[in-house]
This record gives sequence, C-alpha cells and structure tokens, in this order.
Amino acid sequence: MLYIALLISLLLTILLTPLVIKLAVKTGIVDQPNNRKVHKKLMPRLGGLAIFGSFAITYLLFIDRTIEIWPIFAGGLIITAVGIVDDVKQISPKAKLLGQLLAALVTVLGGIQIDFVTLPFIDRVEFGFWAIPITIVWIIGVTNAINLIDGLDGLAAGVSSIAVFTISVFAVAMGNYLIALIGFILLGSTVGFLLFNFHPAKIFMGDTGSLFLGYMISVLAVSGLFKNVAMFSLLVPIIILAVPIIDTSFAIIRRVVNNKPLSSPDKLHLHHCLLRLGFSHRQTVLLIYLMSSMFSVAAVIFTEATIWGATLLIIGLSIIVELIVEITGLISKDYRPILNYLDTKKQN
Repeated sequence: MLYIALLISLLLTILLTPLVIKLAVKTGIVDQPNNRKVHKKLMPRLGGLAIFGSFAITYLLFIDRTIEIWPIFAGGLIITAVGIVDDVKQISPKAKLLGQLLAALVTVLGGIQIDFVTLPFIDRVEFGFWAIPITIVWIIGVTNAINLIDGLDGLAAGVSSIAVFTISVFAVAMGNYLIALIGFILLGSTVGFLLFNFHPAKIFMGDTGSLFLGYMISVLAVSGLFKNVAMFSLLVPIIILAVPIIDTSFAIIRRVVNNKPLSSPDKLHLHHCLLRLGFSHRQTVLLIYLMSSMFSVAAVIFTEATIWGATLLIIGLSIIVELIVEITGLISKDYRPILNYLDTKKQN
C-alpha cells in the first residue's frame, strides 16, 4: 500500500507539472532574474501547485477520513493558499507570517501537538499548556527553514525528499502506519516534481511549494518523531533537518547583528557560499544533498546508540556543524561584522 501510494503520487505530479508550467507562463506567474538570484532567465513558478495537487488527490484516495487526520490537510490547504497568493502578488512578510500562524493554529488546535519529549535519565518531559506555543514555533520555524533554502534548482525539493524519506522510515520502524503513508505520499509528490526542478530547472516550486513542504515536514516530525522515538526525541528531528535549520539560524544571526529585517534577503546562504568556492550549480546541490543524507543517517544511528554512543555522535555532528559554519562564514568578507561582534562579546 505504501509503495502504491508513492507511485500514484509520483505519476500524478509528473502529469500535473507540465500543466502548471503552461498555466504559469500563460498567466505571467514567472520569476524575474536579479542580482541576488542565480538563474538568468524568466522561470515559471507556482510549481508547488503540482506538488500539492498530487499530494491532495492521493491523500484523499488513501487516507481514511477521520477527524484526526483532517487538521493536517486543512493546515496544508491554508499554507498552500498563502504560497499561491505570494507567488502571484508578492505579499508582505507580515502577511505571509500571519498565514503560517493560521495554518499552524488550525493544525495544533486540531490535536497535532508536541505534548512531551523523551530525554535520557529524565525519561519524559511533559509540556502541558506550553505544548501549543512550542508546536506553533516548531511548525513556523521549519516551514521558513525550507522556504529559505529554496535558492537553487532542486535544492529544496531534494533536501525535503531526504527528510521526508527519513521520517517515513522511522514511522515504519515504529509501526506508525498512518504517518508513514502520509510521508510516502508526500515523497512521491516531491520526487516527481524534482524531475522537472533539478538543474537545469523547467519550473520553480515557488513559495507555494516550499511553504507546503516545510509545513508538512514539520507536522510529520511532530506526529512521527517527537512522541515515538525512545531516547532523545527532541534531537532526532533537529538532526534530520540540520542543514536547513543551521542555514536559517545563521541567516537570523546575520540580520540581527547587521540591524536588518529578518525577512531581508542576502547572498550568504550555504548554497551561495559553495558557489563562490567554485562549485558548479549542480555540484553545490549534490553536496548539500550529501550533507542532508549524512545527518539523516546520523539520526538513525543516534536512535540505536547507547547514551555514550549518542554523546560521541553529538560531538561528531558538532564538528560537522562547525565546518558548515566555516564554509558559510569565513569565505565571505560580508561575514566579518558578525565575527567582530562575537569577538567583542567574548572580550566583555
């Protein structure tokens, strides 16, 4: 059943994407090249509509219509609508954030919450009322993390596919069939779109796709990882999503230190820095795929390790994170203000 659902969603995306390309070109929903973007020609966006359309059709075909699963679909519908409006009209960051908050609220109030996490020696930490704001912050944070890495052909789709596959494997291993099925449906939709989005891309997913993928990954992690992983459940989804989380975290630090709005764009993301190091477009994307895969494998090992083994793995991952930080920071003179700021803080 899992593989059939994956295959159907994949084929549906392959069928829908050319139609969305024609729709985007005909209606003028295209991405204009500028000095911040890598592409040099007009590109149809709104590709996320094909991802969502394929996912929605397969979801309704395979998922039982119970109250428990509808908050996920309703939130996905809201976040997709926000993405479509942004792709068509370029809405303000505040309006986009408000839409994300609405999607998160519908999902959380529908029962999808991080009620507790498991930690060694402590066993379970119950959040009580704080489960609602914590889950909302998680959903919005991951949604924007995927949105921000969507800067190269196939990057967001590929990284999302790796994350969704890993979460789905965890769900299968833990006997959570419903989350595994949703994950496989999303995986098929994303991989199908990647066939049109990998460099050289024929279409961009736009905010319609990146917001929807980020939202779905965050919700799958809440339902399939936070409550079910036996040890260190707090860290497992963070490890799986380490690349977009690290990239987003340093984007926030850059903007705070330089007194810029959090929504202001720049060319200091990980993929920009790798391009400046001399890697080609395709090599950069594949290198980030490799990083994401390494973290996903590390998450799987992490859940099977003893406490001491998990500790050593955390140390190893910290070294990898430091290397990523070096790549994203030290090769750019624009990063110097942050280094100076941190040095000043240390001296004080």
